[in-house]
Amino acid sequence: MTKFRPCIDLHQGKVKQIVGGSLNDSGARTNFVSTHNSAHYATLYKTHNLTGGHVIALGPGNQEEALKALNSWPGGMQFGGGVTTENANLYLNAGASHIIVTSYLFQSGQLSIDRLESLHQEVGKANLVLDLSCRKTEDGWHIATDRWQTITETAITKNTLAELANYCSEFLIHAADVEGLQAGIDQDLVKLLGDITPIPTTYAGGARSIEDLQLVETLSTGKVDLTIGSALDIFGGSGISLEECLDWNKRG
Repeated sequence: MTKFRPCIDLHQGKVKQIVGGSLNDSGARTNFVSTHNSAHYATLYKTHNLTGGHVIALGPGNQEEALKALNSWPGGMQFGGGVTTENANLYLNAGASHIIVTSYLFQSGQLSIDRLESLHQEVGKANLVLDLSCRKTEDGWHIATDRWQTITETAITKNTLAELANYCSEFLIHAADVEGLQAGIDQDLVKLLGDITPIPTTYAGGARSIEDLQLVETLSTGKVDLTIGSALDIFGGSGISLEECLDWNKRG
């Protein structure tokens, strides 16, 4: 069954919710900046035993807050943002259940199997999540790197996911074109993921109400989980409360 998964997005040392496609070197369009630090949210998720969520560092200046979150709930959350073979174990040792990686695996728009194999050997399949966040193109969805600004040649296809699943235990997929807009999920992408993913997968992007959890479950036949950010009340949203998400996860 589809589950709600929590998140902590860090930008410039603050917990924020941004419009994903706007993120670049000069900043980003921001929906919400929290007065609380990352440890506050990690502790909240720990209190409610919300597992499988992610802490994402969007650009530099987030190391201290990332470690605060991971230390506040050892083994409770995944971490992504600037992860490489050299620093991956730092975050696992700090309390991350898994490390999440995207941009490091691509060089000049091409997937580097050498880097993927190196990272796989360093941390193991069970501790690795591949972030396949993507943008819509004329011929489907392609993985986007460098804070979702560079569209690579690697498409989201059954063969791609089957190959990559040999190296990791989960996929995390942000729909960068709708991320942070609260205008609805990318239904076609969710359905595609439900049809082709061979391992647990979490989708993020555009969720705006509790009905989106049911929609994701229906479209993916329960194979895809959903992260809700900007629409959530704890991030200043009005579309859905954390309590509703907790109740959803308690079903059957």
